[in-house]
Amino acid sequence: MGDQHDRHELPERYLDGFARTLAEAAATGRRLTREELKIRRTLGEQAADAGHGLRALVVAHLAATRAAWPAAGGSAESSLATLAAVEQAIDAFAEGYERAQRLTVRREEAARREFIDDLLYGRSDLGRLAERAERFGLTLSRAYAVAVAEGPSAYAEGGPVARRVEAAVLARFDSHNTLLTTKNGRLLCIAPGDEDEILLHFAKQVYAATGAAGTALRVAIGRAQHGAGGVVQSYEEALAALEMADRLGLAGPVLRAADLLVYPVLARDRQALVDLVAHTLGPLTAARGGAGPLLDTLAAYFDSGCVAAEAARRLSLSVRALTYRLERIHKLTDADPADPAHRYILQTAVIGARLLDWPHRPL
Repeated sequence: MGDQHDRHELPERYLDGFARTLAEAAATGRRLTREELKIRRTLGEQAADAGHGLRALVVAHLAATRAAWPAAGGSAESSLATLAAVEQAIDAFAEGYERAQRLTVRREEAARREFIDDLLYGRSDLGRLAERAERFGLTLSRAYAVAVAEGPSAYAEGGPVARRVEAAVLARFDSHNTLLTTKNGRLLCIAPGDEDEILLHFAKQVYAATGAAGTALRVAIGRAQHGAGGVVQSYEEALAALEMADRLGLAGPVLRAADLLVYPVLARDRQALVDLVAHTLGPLTAARGGAGPLLDTLAAYFDSGCVAAEAARRLSLSVRALTYRLERIHKLTDADPADPAHRYILQTAVIGARLLDWPHRPL
């Protein structure tokens, strides 16, 4: 309700006893009693709960002061006493008003957090969840996608990065059907699945807000899915993409779950993956220094598009040293990384080793 509207519709009860208190203060010079201050605070709380604006309420008190002044005024001492009483009364009223607002904000925050938890874990009745979603601007009958940002340190709800990113996203896009929040130290954006530009802008703003520490930042986007269950699925896909990127050392700036579907497929039959890695790369353990350096060589070689010079640069090696390592791999495994016929099985085995965290963990 606007202030202009409030000035004409404020109930007189919020000024109950105010004029009488001013008159007594002017006549006796007394200050407000503890009970009177309590009443003013209570009236402030009630006005806040009723949705009245504080500005209009203060104006109403000042208008009441002006109306009472001829009766309350008189000597300089009585005028000062009246002003002191006005100050006490308005201060107590505003204190109660602000206290009620803080409680309302805390209740809203708690309700929002409960809704987000239920939404992301899918543990609430879907019909009830859809009703609650409308309160926060989401229409769960449509498809949504979830972007998840994981930074060098945990993101806090209401923290500087979260506030900056939310302000930047909502300044450019309509807040309806878009929700930004945090979960387990990560920053999330839930947006309509057919508005990919929102999620990309979110990722861009997270990198900008994170600053120099952005080198340790990853943003993953789950596939668009329908309904409340779809939000959960998209969120879990984004989390899985972040975990996969961490295992495989995949770089951003944005990772899409749809582009990483091959990795869960590989990991689905763990025993087959173990057999592939053991059979194909197991012989590398016979090398001086173990399998680690040669496995890193293969990973860099494949990640650089099988360009020896680029792989050598990534490993801080000379091309000659890299070539020697590739020859050593060929000799130990009977598979030539430079041979297209052998390359696929070697690269798949390298991906499998990363997924299994081999050789750091035994097969």
